[in-house]
Amino acid sequence: MSQINIQFTLFSAFYSPLIITMSENFLKEEGLDYQWSVAAVGTSAVDAIVDGSADIIQSAPIQGVTALERGETPAAVHFAQINEMDGFFVTARDADTNFDWKKLEGAEVVMFKGGQPNAMFRYACHKAGIDFSKIIAITPGGAADIDRTFREGTGQYVQQQGPFPQQLEHDSAGHIVARCGPQIGPCAFSSLAASREWLTTDEAKAFMRAYRKARLYLNETNATEITRSLRSWFPNTEDTALVACIESYQNLGCWTPHTEITRDAFEVSLDVFEHAGMISKRHNYDDVCTLPPL
Repeated sequence: MSQINIQFTLFSAFYSPLIITMSENFLKEEGLDYQWSVAAVGTSAVDAIVDGSADIIQSAPIQGVTALERGETPAAVHFAQINEMDGFFVTARDADTNFDWKKLEGAEVVMFKGGQPNAMFRYACHKAGIDFSKIIAITPGGAADIDRTFREGTGQYVQQQGPFPQQLEHDSAGHIVARCGPQIGPCAFSSLAASREWLTTDEAKAFMRAYRKARLYLNETNATEITRSLRSWFPNTEDTALVACIESYQNLGCWTPHTEITRDAFEVSLDVFEHAGMISKRHNYDDVCTLPPL
């Protein structure tokens, strides 16, 4: 049995298509064993492609775009989508059945300081018709820091990816009031990446057969059953919170059945990065993405 090495940039239920590929034994059905890891803080998962310690990484097309902005040829090519929709939620400290995005203006919002999460949030605010510069941004660090800061009483709102907001609701520490994804629409949000050379291998083709099965499973299976498959991977998340998270992502359309990163979705992401001032020009799809192996 061949072994493939998988590395996550970040690990959350948002990336369930890749986790399910492992947890439901779809890989083993295709004759593949696997090892998985999460990139160390302050390092890039792309480094694992470069040094050969990973065959596949969970990443985002913005990684390749950023390399092009530096005048470099991307070390990895993005060959399949994980999420075709922003998966961040806006959670309020107090319940608000009449929430309007305008309420974020002048409010303290605990959020990500930079990168794609910040760019997407800025664009969601833009599409919602509000002035992002009027938000009082509190940026304590990574996902765990953001969660801890909000739980300790700072901020009226918080920007988080599942299952953090669902766990806040479970703990009566917050109330989800908005989703960023519908404001932006389908986009090339997160992806799988590898070297172009590895994508020509039999292992790459076998992986894609397994990954296609996982995406179908996520679209055809109820959230309670999916949670049973994910249970051991999220020991600090309550079952009810994880079920709510999975249901939200299914309903948002994050995990559309097709595996390719579409050109239309890539162009929307370029719109986001242009708006955030992160790119100097609109880069070509073929320099960042490719179709998955058959």
